[in-house]
Amino acid sequence: MSTTTPPAPAPDSTISAAHTEQLTKVYGRGDAQVVALDQVSVDFRKGQFTAVMGPSGSGKSTLMHCTAGLDSPTAGRVFIGDTEIGRLNDNNLTQLRRDRIGFIFQAFNLVPTLTARENIELPLAIAGRKPDPEWFDTIIRTVGLVDRLAHKPNQLSGGQQQRVACARALLSRPEIIFADEPTGNLDSASGTEVLGFLRRSVDELGQTIVMVTHDPVAASYADRALFLADGRIVDEIANPTRDAVLQQIARLDSHTHHAQRAAGSEA
Repeated sequence: MSTTTPPAPAPDSTISAAHTEQLTKVYGRGDAQVVALDQVSVDFRKGQFTAVMGPSGSGKSTLMHCTAGLDSPTAGRVFIGDTEIGRLNDNNLTQLRRDRIGFIFQAFNLVPTLTARENIELPLAIAGRKPDPEWFDTIIRTVGLVDRLAHKPNQLSGGQQQRVACARALLSRPEIIFADEPTGNLDSASGTEVLGFLRRSVDELGQTIVMVTHDPVAASYADRALFLADGRIVDEIANPTRDAVLQQIARLDSHTHHAQRAAGSEA
């Protein structure tokens, strides 16, 4: 009788890992009021890699922060799976972020006095939990850090440090990972390494990833690219290529430029 472990079933891409309903975020009041998100409804499917793009000030980071429970919307609803996070108290929201959401930031956010292994295991250690050894080994092999676990951050390249951050985000098996400009501080070669790992984590580990980025090359690793402008989703591209993303960005920039000129002529 074979003892080979069967491969994990492919994630059901019809299941929602997170979604928003009429999400609105307003900063300031009166003449200083800024509408960062304007009734955004969007669905992030399980096992899918989504890139969120748009000009500076378009609302892409605000969308990520509100969906991840890092910021509170002015109106609308946010769900992680079937859980509406606006109904949670602070303790339950903290627990949800710890157990069901992973985060990857531009600045790595590693503890300099800890080894790569200790940094990867830190969130679980804080929660009083031990990592699943088999899952830990799978992640370490996938990110290519087998021979770097005893190194501290200052002994690692930028790309290796970001791969440590990626492994840390994956270790708790989160339902969804939010990545905020994960290649923003990396050179092109290191950025390619990290993007390749994120792509493999979706294809091989069934992970769900939402990545905010301004980089058309980074977006080309995703299954779809969403484009925001003035706090609204204005377009979406399935299986984006670098050139398709560049063309869409050019159209958005042209639209923004014309709108600004029109507003100036009316003033």
